[in-house]
Amino acid sequence: MRKANYDKFPSTKMEGTLIQGWDGIVPAIAKASDGPVVVELYTGVYEEDVFEAFGKVFDKVIDTRDLMFDENKVLEMTAPFMTDDVLFGYVTNLRMPDFFDMTKVEAARKGLAGKVAVIGCGASLVMPETETLVFVDMARWEIQQRFRRHEVKALGVDNREDPVSIQYKRGLFIDWRVLDIHKDALMDRVDWWIDTNDRQNPKMTDGSTFRRGMEITARNPFRVVPFFDPAPWGGQWMKEVCDLDRSKSNYGWCFDCVPEENSLLLEINGVRFELPSVDLVLSQSRQLLGEPVEARFGKDFPIRFDFLDTIGGGNLSLQVHPTAQFIRENMGMPYTQDESYYLLDAAEDAVVYLGVKKGVDKDAMLADLRAAQRGEIVFDAEKYVNKIPARKHDHYLIPGGTIHCSGAGSMVLEISATPNIFTFKLWDWQRLGLDGKPRPINVERGSHVIQWHRDTDYVFAHLKNRFVSTAEGDGWNEVSTGLHKNEFIETRRTAFTKAVPFNTGESVNVFNLVEGEEAVVESPTGAFEPFVVHYAETFIIPAGIGDYTIRPFGLSEGKECMVIRAYVRFRP
Repeated sequence: MRKANYDKFPSTKMEGTLIQGWDGIVPAIAKASDGPVVVELYTGVYEEDVFEAFGKVFDKVIDTRDLMFDENKVLEMTAPFMTDDVLFGYVTNLRMPDFFDMTKVEAARKGLAGKVAVIGCGASLVMPETETLVFVDMARWEIQQRFRRHEVKALGVDNREDPVSIQYKRGLFIDWRVLDIHKDALMDRVDWWIDTNDRQNPKMTDGSTFRRGMEITARNPFRVVPFFDPAPWGGQWMKEVCDLDRSKSNYGWCFDCVPEENSLLLEINGVRFELPSVDLVLSQSRQLLGEPVEARFGKDFPIRFDFLDTIGGGNLSLQVHPTAQFIRENMGMPYTQDESYYLLDAAEDAVVYLGVKKGVDKDAMLADLRAAQRGEIVFDAEKYVNKIPARKHDHYLIPGGTIHCSGAGSMVLEISATPNIFTFKLWDWQRLGLDGKPRPINVERGSHVIQWHRDTDYVFAHLKNRFVSTAEGDGWNEVSTGLHKNEFIETRRTAFTKAVPFNTGESVNVFNLVEGEEAVVESPTGAFEPFVVHYAETFIIPAGIGDYTIRPFGLSEGKECMVIRAYVRFRP
């Protein structure tokens, strides 16, 4: 394996206002404010820390949880979106005011004289015209760690004792949707942003520094902060290449470009300030995504890159993603998780399971899957599903409704549309999850979306290594690798020994350096500083950049490098 030079903490470096520690943060806010202060919280923040810190300086502190409807009413109101399923829900159409008892809010407004702080989710509803607005933000990955430790409450609900999967489901389908829409409406007004991801070292910057950081990031190539997690099938490859904790049993996942999940680091005066990267999508959507992409997807980042490591591990579950019709009608999502597997690396015996075998008996296969779910038989995957030898740099296309599974011995760069957790597991190889319990199987949902015509002939004609030469120049050549015509993402792979010219084409471009130690992204006009990337790093080129080049750099000068690029396809 390669020497690790993978950067786990990429950041936007800048100068600006930065205050550290509650003893510095709260007095600075109080000094800058002539009246009551509104402190908006994202769920996942340790609320008690905020109340304690502000309580030392302000004469009165109002908790917005006291102004919301009681928990039973909130549970009743959100039940249609939570559903009875252990994993899946329905995207809410609730908004922040729906959680508040306006009678209580009106009463609270009458007690705002003096040195008062209104703190909590939706605090700005109490004082819409406040002169001082603070936002205590929280990274999605850190929220999930706190879920696992059962430490934080949901919006209007104390669900700390719920299973982690249920906490996550409430976040995904309800809380984060409500909070991001609410935050988006406030972003231009926020005077102070607070980062409490590190509980022992809270940090604060002012609104001007925050907005300048967003603008700088959206006008330069950048990376979000990757995060890594073990999996029941996890492997060993990422430990070495990404320089991870060798004492862990495995790492199966890496989210390397999922802006709804990842963090963004502003390195202010040499100190890391962590924010959810969705803040960039919300505040800079047109510059980042491109006008045609924004028109189609709104403030959603539509392209997802992540890693699936089974080298030294096991098979993923045999699975299928919903069709667009199914996910829209049953989960309220506007598009589905079409995806692909690009093989960054592969052992000699690596395989991919993809599509049903030609002539398969649909009823017999579903009957065997149901029997396996009941524990009556061991499902014979090779009887029904194509098992294809996988090699490094292969690319397998997986439009929604296609049965698939990455086998053991593969290092997959998964390129997909963004929707999360919408995987219908059909068979999990008699395996338990990391919690020691069977993982949820969804044969019945899967039976409604499996595209039975995607058989052996279809797979080899349309879904495996659809490489077509598209362009070449001095020291470089490019091939189209898909995706499938049903998918809105186009992927191109470029091999180069010299500088390659690119243009964003009015769409955000997402890359991974799939071969070579180092490469550098440069502006032909000097519009941004050269940006160095390393092997296996995913990086983002905002649509507004337009023209740029990529060439081998440092350890790779004079050698061949290769990148794969994804962007939104506007026409076939």
